[in-house]
Amino acid sequence: MIISRIKLTNWKNFQDVDVDLASRVFVVGANASGKSNFLDVIRFMRDIVKQAGGLQYAVGQRGGVSKIRCLSARAKPGVAIELFLAENENSSKPTWRYFLSFKHSGGGIFEKHATILEEKVIDLKGVVVAYRKEGNKEEDNETLKFTLLEQPNSNQKFRDIYHFLQETQYLHIVPQLVRDSESYLLTANKEDFYGRNLLDRMNRTNKITRDSYLRRINEVLQLAVPQLKNIDFIIDKKTGVPHLEAIYEHWRAKGAKQQESQFSDGTLRLIGFIWALLDGQETILLEEPELYLHTAIVTQLPEFIYKLQRRKGRVRQVIISTHSYDILNDKGIGGKETLILIPSKEGTKIKTALNFKEVKAYLDQGFTMAEAVIPKVAPSNIQQMLELNQE
Repeated sequence: MIISRIKLTNWKNFQDVDVDLASRVFVVGANASGKSNFLDVIRFMRDIVKQAGGLQYAVGQRGGVSKIRCLSARAKPGVAIELFLAENENSSKPTWRYFLSFKHSGGGIFEKHATILEEKVIDLKGVVVAYRKEGNKEEDNETLKFTLLEQPNSNQKFRDIYHFLQETQYLHIVPQLVRDSESYLLTANKEDFYGRNLLDRMNRTNKITRDSYLRRINEVLQLAVPQLKNIDFIIDKKTGVPHLEAIYEHWRAKGAKQQESQFSDGTLRLIGFIWALLDGQETILLEEPELYLHTAIVTQLPEFIYKLQRRKGRVRQVIISTHSYDILNDKGIGGKETLILIPSKEGTKIKTALNFKEVKAYLDQGFTMAEAVIPKVAPSNIQQMLELNQE
């Protein structure tokens, strides 16, 4: 399945959003426009269903409802999220619709928490298979702290949504964390989006699959990283800590070996990026994959992603946040695949590129997405930066 549409009310930067998503999505906007916050909606839903998660956990991880609720919300007290899940981007109807709204409760002598205002699940035929609302006689302050989605005894009829969100992935590799072997011991067998447990995930993958993934990674690295001959996965016999070990062509006959602590930032990002695309079937969120990578590599990423997401007879949804001209300059990126974020005093607006007349006009004339979009999302007065007093 893919997330075919998202509707938001009062979520962080976004006062009101209703946008369709393709199987490959590029989320584009200026710094602080809300690219990460848009991806975080899906991470939030993932936090609700993950092991040891739940609504209160997901809200708490983000500092409470007051930190989630849009500053432009005005009189509307709640935050609302609606996900439409479809078999693919060409499906005429969503397989599932899941709606959740919640508000802040507590304060003073009472513990702060989120209270559900409404929760609804609708199936392919339009039948409401689950519905609850604040004020119903069967609900109280305690039951409204927990979604039906997170409870196995309550989500039997729509467990497909539960499993889909559980398998959704997010990746934003921080190379410094991958290099730190001590952080591996802290995060082993735990979920981590920033790369500290990348090696642990490799270790928990069965050897046949891991070797297959590493072969694909090696094929790319041998093209992208000068002198790199091969990367292998090893376990330190003394500590039991897994490592990546690379062999570089060298004046010595057997070459020179290095472990991940000596890899460049770009090499580590590229390894994590490819592994994430290979590992899993459901929607994956990639935060600025261009970071630390050479321009020549970045320009290949859109087509590379397109090919990798079409593996094993199905299409895996990939949602990418970026403001890279080199990524968006790929002529294969379509107007339906690109979401443009435009900040305003009433919150950030988000639409597909084709919904902006001037952008569509550029695309119709044969310009690339980068040429059509980057000038639109650039800070309007940034050229005045050079006019500032330097004394």
